[in-house]
Amino acid sequence: MTNTLILIQCPDKLGLVVLISGIVARQQLNIVVMREFVDHDSAQFFTRIECSGTNTHPETLKKAFKDQLGPEAFVRVGPYPSDKRIAVLVTKEYHCLGDILVKHFFGVLGAEVCCVVGNHDVLTSFTRRFSIPFYHVSTEEKSKQAFEEEVLQILNQYNPDYLVLAKFMRILSPEFLARYPNRVINIHHSFLPAFAGAHPYRRAFERGVKLIGATAHFVTPELDAGPIISQQTIKIDHTYTVAQMVEAGQEVEKTVLSRALKLVARDQVFISGNKTIVFE
Repeated sequence: MTNTLILIQCPDKLGLVVLISGIVARQQLNIVVMREFVDHDSAQFFTRIECSGTNTHPETLKKAFKDQLGPEAFVRVGPYPSDKRIAVLVTKEYHCLGDILVKHFFGVLGAEVCCVVGNHDVLTSFTRRFSIPFYHVSTEEKSKQAFEEEVLQILNQYNPDYLVLAKFMRILSPEFLARYPNRVINIHHSFLPAFAGAHPYRRAFERGVKLIGATAHFVTPELDAGPIISQQTIKIDHTYTVAQMVEAGQEVEKTVLSRALKLVARDQVFISGNKTIVFE
């Protein structure tokens, strides 16, 4: 069974795989899985390594890598597997939240749901049936800043690793996002970059598309333009109404978001600029 995970991003150079595997061996660890990728455009090397063996202290192993790879290298060492804590933000739509809570209940989500926050109270009783705390934070008669501060006060109680926007149909401010850099995941109901923003199904219907899809991505201040984690499409045809497109698309949204959460929870995703490197 693996018990140590190593993540490295550094400038590419000759012999990195030999160098890195040698350090692992000298620490009395055995490589169980090693995946690597070189982005030639940025001259960056990425690797994800699952190891088993003696209980080497993470900081000792990290220092060994940094000494050889240089201070510019990103190195993370920790136990594996390690459950991530997620907080889910919702509005009124239940399908993505429902999928998350059911998977969490049966232990197949790959992460722990610590709380759900909604700007409407529609999903309160549903969430609490799974013994998950639900917090209703209304946007009525308050500024965006006041709303976000109230949400942050709740989140600070739980210290989540990631925030999941499960059809949370509000734009978060750059100041809010700065509190969770590269840690906010959104599901958008189109195959980005097509139909970014509001009402993508209506706009897809008006355009007469033959494919619809969904995109899970990290959230950045630019609307629906953050690094993409996972995408999927399905075929439709001229007979589909907007309502039928929405119904079909919701199934894709659940699948894509669930896949993205598992990838992130298992530390299989690197962010490189506005792209992701995904080791599946």
